[in-house]
Amino acid sequence: MNKKSLKVLYMGTPDFAVAPLDEIFKSNHQIVGVVTVPDKPAGRGRKLMESAVKKYAVENELLVLQPSKMKDPDFLKVIKDLNPDVIVVVAFRLLPEEIWSLPQLGTFNLHASLLPQYRGAAPINFAIINGDKESGVTTFFIDNKIDTGEILLQSSLPILDSDDAGTLHDKLMELGRGVVLETLNGLAAGTLEPKKQVLLENVEYKYAPKIFKDDCEIDWNKSLIQINNLIKGLSPYPVAFTHWVSNDSSKILKIYKGLYTVEKHALPVGSVVVEGKALKIAASDGFYFPLLVQLEGKKVLSVSDFINGLTQKNNIKVR
Repeated sequence: MNKKSLKVLYMGTPDFAVAPLDEIFKSNHQIVGVVTVPDKPAGRGRKLMESAVKKYAVENELLVLQPSKMKDPDFLKVIKDLNPDVIVVVAFRLLPEEIWSLPQLGTFNLHASLLPQYRGAAPINFAIINGDKESGVTTFFIDNKIDTGEILLQSSLPILDSDDAGTLHDKLMELGRGVVLETLNGLAAGTLEPKKQVLLENVEYKYAPKIFKDDCEIDWNKSLIQINNLIKGLSPYPVAFTHWVSNDSSKILKIYKGLYTVEKHALPVGSVVVEGKALKIAASDGFYFPLLVQLEGKKVLSVSDFINGLTQKNNIKVR
């Protein structure tokens, strides 16, 4: 029995959105167009850079649309003329009702959390930062609020102690590609039963707002569990940082990865001790051992290479 083929308009930007697009492209559904952000200048040469989604779409000869304004009349006309059965949104921008209300079968989004947990821009980061043991993906119909629409499908996976935001991103990306296709197949067959998001009184709901620079600074007075979760939750991007203070000068030190030991000590919080090819930073309840770091203006280095480049190895602190 042949599965019903849907005409799909796809909207997305970063790598996370490429895997679901690839899954749809390989399926029986027809991609009538791909919407992504305009090319942006980047780097020292200010060369125009294409989004990951655009690169995939161009390589596979798909129609690419890059509107600067979502309400542009010409863009809206193009969408109407394409007449998609459904719009699929993955890691894109907020859509006006003029767009998400167009398709007969609706517009659905893939979100990297188990809604209604972690509504917002950074669900992957905050799941790690908060020390959660489970994450997942959700497809849901877009409405006029943020991440509040009716849920279509969900799938979960465990968060391992070894996970950081980067590894969890990749796992959820692969999980999401299958859930998006399953959602499309369910909409085509008419077998899905959308469920309203209900907030229960006895459940703590966590949110995932956009992360700013100040959110990335390490507070060494916090517990080592909290510090480690912050570092993992911001690695490899946007990266947790501290101020490396030596010779009466201060530079930003980004920390991508490390280990910690909980133990009593008499050192002031923020003290840095260099021990051979390792260094340890005193926190309130023990020591943190950075493994991968980047000093302001320098390359990302292993801690042993970082220590080799130090001109001062005593009377150092972080703050």
